[in-house]
Amino acid sequence: MPRIFSGMRPTGKLHLGHLVGALENWTRFQSEYETIYGIVDWHSLTTGYKDTSRLKEYILEAVIDWISVGIDPNKSIIMLQSLVKEHAELHLLFSMITPTPWLIRNPAVKQQAREMGLIENASDDEMTKIDFGHLGYPVLQTADILVYQADTVPVGEDQIPHIELCREIARRFNFLFSESGFQFPEPQHKLTVTPRLPGVDGSMKMSKSLNNCIYLSDDDATVQSQVRKMVTDPNKVRKNDPGRPEICSVFTYHTVFNKSEVDEIGKNCRSGELGCVACKRNLGEKITTRIDPFRQKRKELADNLDVVEKIIKDGSDKARAIASDTLKQVRRSMNLME
Repeated sequence: MPRIFSGMRPTGKLHLGHLVGALENWTRFQSEYETIYGIVDWHSLTTGYKDTSRLKEYILEAVIDWISVGIDPNKSIIMLQSLVKEHAELHLLFSMITPTPWLIRNPAVKQQAREMGLIENASDDEMTKIDFGHLGYPVLQTADILVYQADTVPVGEDQIPHIELCREIARRFNFLFSESGFQFPEPQHKLTVTPRLPGVDGSMKMSKSLNNCIYLSDDDATVQSQVRKMVTDPNKVRKNDPGRPEICSVFTYHTVFNKSEVDEIGKNCRSGELGCVACKRNLGEKITTRIDPFRQKRKELADNLDVVEKIIKDGSDKARAIASDTLKQVRRSMNLME
């Protein structure tokens, strides 16, 4: 079977955006691919190195959510990046052959740096202001993928430049050390259908820093409270006013979590028959129905953290066996002593 690697930075409990944007696809891939899913905790240090006090907590929270939604440790390898040191070694070796301009020109890094306020514009000179680890994180990401010789990486469109850089680094290694006979695969990106959920405040996406999320672990009352905050058509002031569902955050959520009623909701919204209060209440009920099985499984795991830690350790041991074999071949190709 083709092999997938995908990772996620540990930032704590996961929300609905993670569910529809990644985790549901990850769960489905388990029957189609050999899947390795990583908590990439070193990546969290590229921008969060000043405060690591809750890092272990965030790692456990993320894995609990993964398993709760269907990532099965019997079908997938669930690993922790920092427990597989081969990621760091391959990152170091790749950094030796990666031209700096490749990193400075990376549009995904530039966009992230602008969003974080680290640079004022996208010029190459501005990029010299960011930390070395931040600038080079796409090389570490390349090592994350190629240490398992993965041939497929599921990503959103904004991450395609990272996969192209991964392919360039693989090609460069293969060219420089072609006589060894060992060749890295050139991974293909796999664009997945990932509907973008707006934040409950109307922002373009959910963000923990903006406190505009609905978490997979939220209880019914919290879900309903967050849904009531959602932005609707400003022209629909009273129940009988005609609405424009195409600009309504609540309707966007219905298209994801309540597909069977979407046409009827759109029609009744436009005619003024359906009011926003009833529409939101309906959505809240659909969301809680969708996440209720996850919450039950989540509680079981949260009450047995030793089980979660063992899953991480066992998965990391399995990952290390694959990564160790890759590094043996890399060292031989580069004429390094073993």
